[in-house]
Amino acid sequence: MVESARIVVGVDGSEASLDAVRWAAFEAARRQASIELVTATSIVPHTPLEALDVLTDALGDRDAAADRILADAVGVVHEGAGPTRTHVDTRREHGSAAAVLTDTARRPEMIVVGARDRSEVADTLLGSVSTAVVTHSRYPVVVVKSDSDRDGPVVVGVDCTPNSQPAVALALEEASLRGVDLVAVHAWKDADRGSTLTRDLIVDWWEDEVAANVSLAEALAGLADDYPDVTIRRVVARDQPVREIARECERAQLVVMGSRGRGGMASLLLGSTSMAVLHAVDIPAIIVPTDR
Repeated sequence: MVESARIVVGVDGSEASLDAVRWAAFEAARRQASIELVTATSIVPHTPLEALDVLTDALGDRDAAADRILADAVGVVHEGAGPTRTHVDTRREHGSAAAVLTDTARRPEMIVVGARDRSEVADTLLGSVSTAVVTHSRYPVVVVKSDSDRDGPVVVGVDCTPNSQPAVALALEEASLRGVDLVAVHAWKDADRGSTLTRDLIVDWWEDEVAANVSLAEALAGLADDYPDVTIRRVVARDQPVREIARECERAQLVVMGSRGRGGMASLLLGSTSMAVLHAVDIPAIIVPTDR
């Protein structure tokens, strides 16, 4: 028997996490996938002498609260799934929420988190848990900022290196699933092309833009063949990548980015462009690990 796809959702009772649950419920119904709702509790004892009593009482209270949070989230799933009955599992763990979400025994299709958590600070768009999950996850992570349902294409950022290939592949899959177009954006800053003293003398910008279009077409060609139903619009711009991607996202329903950019290192650090895009857009964003 083939196991169905599974979407893992982090919940903490906040409106942000319930927005993530609503988005995941709709996606689970679309994909005929199951949902696993996960919450985590942690306690730091005050002193060694008080540790046992504090942990026993506090964890008991927090476990009861966590069970209520999970029960409420289950109700949200069934409301959002509509007439389709989505299978829902729940999991309550003790420990770091980010660690619990990223350390999963079974490979999920995606992990979904809200953009803010209960430790949010004023003017901070991403909470500590969601930031940690997108930074360290081995699986695609969706960051949901609201439960608003928007039409429009899927946008993907492409740097024309192998780093962005997993993101392109997933973006094509998402566009095909939704029956919408894919907008592939490749942009670069002036600083990427020579110094301010020499670039006007040694760089033919027209030829450079032609080369960028060719590189983008080549980056898409092999993967696009698997999705003949998806119309691709290529956008090449001599601009800040974040600004160009955010501009295209104003008319989109989803954006897909790789976890690392041109400067990707052998560490689990989220690329600066991807992190900036997460802060700049208000639509759901999928961050795809480079080694997916």
